[in-house]
Amino acid sequence: MSPRCILLAAGGTGGHLFPAEALALALQKHDVPVELVSDDRALKYGADFPARAAHAVAAATPSGGSLFHKAAAAFTLARGTWAARGLLRKINPLCVVGFGGYPTVPPLLAAAQLKIPSLLHEQNAVMGRANRFLSANATAIATGFPDIAGLDPRIAAKTRHVGNPLRPMVLEAAELPAPGFEDGLLRLLVTGGSQGARVMSDIVPAAAALLSADKRLRLRVVQQARAEDCGRVAAAYQAAGMEAEVSAFFTDLPLRIARSHLVIGRAGASTVSELAAIGRACILVPLPGALDQDQAANARVLEAPGAADVIAQSDFTPPALARLLAEALDAPEVLTERGCAARTAATLDAADRLAALAMRIAGI
Repeated sequence: MSPRCILLAAGGTGGHLFPAEALALALQKHDVPVELVSDDRALKYGADFPARAAHAVAAATPSGGSLFHKAAAAFTLARGTWAARGLLRKINPLCVVGFGGYPTVPPLLAAAQLKIPSLLHEQNAVMGRANRFLSANATAIATGFPDIAGLDPRIAAKTRHVGNPLRPMVLEAAELPAPGFEDGLLRLLVTGGSQGARVMSDIVPAAAALLSADKRLRLRVVQQARAEDCGRVAAAYQAAGMEAEVSAFFTDLPLRIARSHLVIGRAGASTVSELAAIGRACILVPLPGALDQDQAANARVLEAPGAADVIAQSDFTPPALARLLAEALDAPEVLTERGCAARTAATLDAADRLAALAMRIAGI
């Protein structure tokens, strides 16, 4: 008979799956078996996830859309919860750890119904809607950042700050020294989350083109863009007489952060935590329109110590960005100072801290 496991539940995006993967690896060091439950999006990732088994349950997002959409989503979540009850009875996990996203709702609701201990991990500085919905029944709530805004006192009493678990590649990148400026070049990395942000493709090349000729020659750009945007982004840099590497996806993004002097990107929890761990200056453009404004809150974690310039997307224009790039090129040593400031917000042992909390709740 297989030993009982800790079941990890995560939404099907990297922002949820990466910290779950880091926890799985930390638990493996203690010989604790791990299984994963998510939706169908995560199954292709599940083949590489460090777990002895991966399971899919039906899930849907009930927020937004028409009344019919919301009703259909609620039905799907109910159907997924019924299936999750059967799965949990079969697996009989020691506890269930949820990492946010609506695919976590069925297994965490099933855990509450079956009296199985549960732990939520909230990556953002504002609690997401799925975790808020599940928080009342959770045994404990681990947080990625020290302060989570707007929590009910009864929920706040359950929280424990552990940090955002970091993948091994991030921890390896955190060991690398910041690049120097001996060659006079400034290395810029532009990201936009796992899907690539179109606004970065629209604004950053246009901003670089506004720089003086000598400054453009000193700027080296690596940019992540949507696949359909890669051609025009590369052409824009070429027209400006600049060297740039443009791709839809970088498998070694943490190492590319480490090789950069300055990073421009969104302010997802994983991005902010990785920038803090690796210690690089950044310009953050929080995703606008989010009901929770979680990215704006995340960005303040790096803005407070002086590591980040935070720009609302409405203010993220080519002239505004060109001014910031010109300042960096004129005083690159400031970027080194800002990178050191970023490290003050890092929690490098977050995965081990979360593993210890999960094992305590599991009774190991």
